[in-house]
Order: sequence, then structure tokens, then C-alpha cells
Amino acid sequence: MLDEVRKLSAYTAYNANVDAIVNLRAEIVQNLIDSFGADEIRRRIEEYPREIREPLDFVARLIHALKTGKPMAVPLTNEEMHRWFDETFKYDMERIGGQAGIIANLMAGLKVKKVIAYTPFLPKRLAELFRRGVLYPVVEEGKLKLRPIQEAYREGDPLKVNRIFEFRKGMKFKLGDEVIEVPHSGRFIVSSRFESISRIETRDELRPFLPEIGRQVDGAILSGYQGLRLQYSDGKDANYYLRKAKEDIMALKEADIKVHVEFASIQDRKLRKKVVTNIFPLVDSVGMDEAEIAYILSVLGYRDLADRIFTYNRIEDAILGGMIILDELNFEILQVHTIYYLMYITHRDNPLNEDELAKSLEFGTTLAAARASLGDITKPEDYEVGLKVPFNERSDYVKLRFEEAKRKLRMREYKVVVVPTRLVSNPVSTVGLGDTISTGTFLSYIALLRRH
Repeated sequence: MLDEVRKLSAYTAYNANVDAIVNLRAEIVQNLIDSFGADEIRRRIEEYPREIREPLDFVARLIHALKTGKPMAVPLTNEEMHRWFDETFKYDMERIGGQAGIIANLMAGLKVKKVIAYTPFLPKRLAELFRRGVLYPVVEEGKLKLRPIQEAYREGDPLKVNRIFEFRKGMKFKLGDEVIEVPHSGRFIVSSRFESISRIETRDELRPFLPEIGRQVDGAILSGYQGLRLQYSDGKDANYYLRKAKEDIMALKEADIKVHVEFASIQDRKLRKKVVTNIFPLVDSVGMDEAEIAYILSVLGYRDLADRIFTYNRIEDAILGGMIILDELNFEILQVHTIYYLMYITHRDNPLNEDELAKSLEFGTTLAAARASLGDITKPEDYEVGLKVPFNERSDYVKLRFEEAKRKLRMREYKVVVVPTRLVSNPVSTVGLGDTISTGTFLSYIALLRRH
């Protein structure tokens, strides 16, 4: 399967960012407390800022996260604070973040035939985090050119940095007279949310060349719609960018290629409904986790089923929910990834049989197991590491529950395939595993369709 996948070419867009990682040590935290003052910090914790506008907001929310030992993410809304963070902290590591960024580097690591990645903003600091071999589309003298992405950066483009502060259980520091010991390991994420980086679009000069890009690839993986806003200060709104996004998909599909959308949770219900009802019906394949099935069902009017999925997390509810989403939004195949199983739901007339669909899911979970074991996929041979990872201990339970669901649900019009996941007991990293599964399943799905 790997050899067939590597013969493919793919395009991926829109969201890529810099993930800057700080491994917190007690003295870093103590220095922050000493420079802002324990009383000031306590007062700000009481106010519990929902977003970070100034350094004290950050310090207060960080100390609160360390005290509870709970992983948290807080948006940074003041663009001026980039400099404060960069001057205050020494990053232990910078890596690519954002779904399109992770997917582009994964495909380059697998050495697929051609990887074209597009993000509307490409500052140098971001361009340098892409792997060698990733190409970026530019227009020169009225013609489309594919340049190594590291050379295609633009000075002055806005930068999206998500800063990830990793903390370890047992770390101790003092807040005034109070000694705090961190109860659990986790991470505190400061995610950049500026208007300048929340526009998901293809630049006007490149848009006419999307059909040409489509002709150079076998499939496209699109993501990042969760970054949109309902309103922008220049009068544009989410509808404007969704119209553009639909035009992009139709332009790529002129070449008759498969398009996959990797869905990510959208907190705002209005925006979530707009994205799923506008985008899903135009694409072939959609990837998501079981919580996202419930989020989508709730905006399509199936609140009871959504609540059941949230409460009981039963496989039969996920299947029923998936069938509803597939029918209501009318696309070709839904891929669902959860910690214990992966699932495809497609219509009965799909050219692939159940065994082939299972093979595609197995390729996806093996690729993700390799990534979890190694922390990254840097060469095609890394895939083999995933084959040594056993299927999870709940595999038999998953199969049993799936057989029960088949008896309960009317599935004659569908092909539903479930495979257990390969689960790494001590993963080096869990970042991007869902994106890895979706890339592996989508590319292997295209490769298997080519056999027919």
C-alpha cells in the first residue's frame, strides 16, 4: 500500500502556523511571579481573563492552569504581544502547527510524488519549518510556478504563533506565602487569534490557476475553516470567505480530483452550521472525531442523538450520526477517528468493497502509530515502525459492539467499516495524530480507487 500511496501527488491548504514550545521550569515561573507581584497576579486570577491582552493576563491564567494541573488554551488577541513573548521566553523548540502544515510535512516525510502546500500567509519563520520537498504555488510573469516553500516566503506577512507551555507534575513554586505544587502534567496553550490571520482564502492572483494545480495532483486536503470569524472590521463576513472557499473547491475539482476536508471543532454554532452546510456538499471525503459528529448533528437539528454521543459514546450512535451527516450533506465518504477505532461510512454503490475500505483504515492507523512512536515521520521506512505496534486492548470489544450495531441499525444502503486502532502506550508525541490518520486514509483511499 505504501508504494501506491507514494506514487500520488497532493495539494493541501490553508492553515499552517508556528508552534513554539517552552518546557516550564520552576525558576521560569518564579521569575514571572517576582516581576509581576503575587497580589497583582491573584487579583487578575480572580477576574479570570478569557483572552490575553497584556502580560498580566497571561501570567494569571498560566498560574491558574499550573495550580489546577489542567490543560488549557487561551486566545491571544493583542498582536503587539508577539515581541513580549519572544523577549521573555527562550523556546525549546519550534515546529510546524496547523492542519495543512502538519499534513504537508507528513506527506513530504513519506516522500509522496509531489506535495504542494498553500497558506495565504507565508512569513519566513513559518516557511523555514516546512520540510524540504514541499512546494508553494506562486505566479510569475502570468504563469504558475511551484517553488520550494522555504524560498517563497513574503516579508511582512502576518505570523501566527501558538505558544505551548508544557508543565510537569510535581513542579513547585511560591505565590507570595503560598507554596504551589503542580498536581498533573499538561500544557497551557496561548493561541494567536488576530483578525489579520483569520482569513481563509486563496490570493486573487493565484485563484485563476487552481484548475491547473488540480491537474497536477490526485487529491486535495483542505482544512482551517475553524479560523474564520462571523464578522471582520472591513465589513466582510464569514459568508464572503465561504463563497471564496466554495469557488476554490469547484476550481480544483475541474480536474476531477478527490477533495477531502479535515474538520475541526468550531465553538460558534452559527459558524459551525455555515461551514458544514456550505463546504461538505462540495467535497468527496470528510474526516472528524466522534465529538465532532455530535457537534455537527446538534446544528443539523439532531440534538437528542448529539447528546447521546456526548453522554454514552456508543459506537452505534456514532454510526447512526455518521449516516445522517452523509445523507444530509450528500458527500461520498465519511472517515471517523477515535482513540479505539477508525470508521468509514459510505454509500452502498462505492466502488471499494469492505475489505479494501478496511485496508485503507489500517494504513491510516499504522501511519499514526508510527508517528506516535517516533514523534514524526521523516522517511518512508518509518511506516514499518507502525506495523510493530499492537492493536489496542479493546479491539475485541470494538468488534463485538460493531456486530451489535449492525443488527440494530438499518445499514442496507451503506457500507460501514470499523477497524480497531494501533495504540502506542507511551507516545513520544500525540500532536497531529488525527491529521496523520486522515492523510493516510485519504491517500490510500485514492490509491485503492485507482485499482478499479
